[in-house]
Amino acid sequence: MSKREPIYKVIFQNQGQVYEMYAKQIYQSDLWGFLEVEEFVFGERTQVVVDPSEEKLKAQFEGVVRSFVPMHAIIRIDEVERLGTPKISEAKGGGNVMPFPMPMPEK
Repeated sequence: MSKREPIYKVIFQNQGQVYEMYAKQIYQSDLWGFLEVEEFVFGERTQVVVDPSEEKLKAQFEGVVRSFVPMHAIIRIDEVERLGTPKISEAKGGGNVMPFPMPMPEK
């Protein structure tokens, strides 16, 4: 039996929007405070219905080999059994959650 390759759902904030993306590789970057996300996975084009949000993400990340996402922008990372639909949604402001303050590194 061969072990399946893991797929990760990464949810992060970017410019007032929440991105829900799927990737095959995620690891801590050598750049302090960043997470590296590689090998983005998008759905197959066999569906009759096309999701405009997914198409926007495909166009935005076309040709991207690796993305560096700041740690403080990460909302959640899950290892999933099957691929979902990548999407962008508006971040809902005015909540009770405040990001944890991060200290600046000393030189």
